[in-house]
Amino acid sequence: MIFSETKPRRSSDNGDTMALADKTRESTAGHEALLASAGLVDLSSRGRIRVTGEDRARLLHAMTTNHVQQMKPGDGIYAFFLNAQGRILADAYLLCFDDHFLLDTAAETRKLVYEHLDRYIIADDVALEDVTEETFCFGLEGPKATEVAAKCGLAAPHHRFAHVRAGDFWVAAISATGTHGVRIYGAGGSRDEAVTTIEAAGAIAASAEDAEAARIEHFVPKYGCDITEQTLPQETQQMHALHFQKGCYLGQEIVERIRSRGHVNRLLMGFRIESQTEAPPPGTKLMLEGKGAGEVTSSTVVFGSKVSGSAVFGLAYVRVPGAKSGAVAEIDGHPVELFAPRM
Repeated sequence: MIFSETKPRRSSDNGDTMALADKTRESTAGHEALLASAGLVDLSSRGRIRVTGEDRARLLHAMTTNHVQQMKPGDGIYAFFLNAQGRILADAYLLCFDDHFLLDTAAETRKLVYEHLDRYIIADDVALEDVTEETFCFGLEGPKATEVAAKCGLAAPHHRFAHVRAGDFWVAAISATGTHGVRIYGAGGSRDEAVTTIEAAGAIAASAEDAEAARIEHFVPKYGCDITEQTLPQETQQMHALHFQKGCYLGQEIVERIRSRGHVNRLLMGFRIESQTEAPPPGTKLMLEGKGAGEVTSSTVVFGSKVSGSAVFGLAYVRVPGAKSGAVAEIDGHPVELFAPRM
């Protein structure tokens, strides 16, 4: 098995787990592969929910922020599940098949999404099945990911989030780290076959920590730290998760009110610090012109990367109007350059 497992470090003597897997780390072979070639990450802990029944598209359309009813087999979208107050309960990729949808969501929101949908199935012809334990999911990511995938017969579709069949597997154009990437799904019994095939084509094992560092370096938000149940959709700047002409859905009134007013009070931004050797923990204040203007949601330190050098990377919510790419802020006395998050 090529996947490595590294236990997260602890943030203090009381054993509280840090928000990031590893906040002060030298670049590894897996990390460099995600940035410069092709790294293979085990994403099987993510939740996978199969949705069937004649009313499946109608239900998902009414429960998510994106347009489900216009999807055709092979299409995929990214969307949010909201509560009635317009706050984000979960995010997910929705993949459309001939006779079902597959929902790919974070491990932390797997149960929540299932129960949230189940609660709203009343007279609908919809059935939910959690297939997480009987399937696998790998991420093959990096600038050469599609090349490596093609070598082993797992050619990715050209349209973002779309998916195609490749033998016993399904391949989707999805990346968790902000680089080029494909996501590979299959039955649990085919897991070892997939690993052997992808490894032989040149993929390099990347750990969860490697993937976490890479996604922060590319300013890709993640549910559970950068996006939470307190977050409004427009605050994330992930506008590809929203469709403003789709009609009614749970939480739409708040989303539409924000759109009509033209702004929110804060925006998620990426940042880079050249002069610091420790990653600021979540909640650390970000300052603009000597005043508190936001706070850190996730961060990581990378040492000795051939691609990104040595620096601190992170994401933070920044108050408008200071949330602008190229703006210079301050964290713990160190200058910080702000960047728009990856969409």
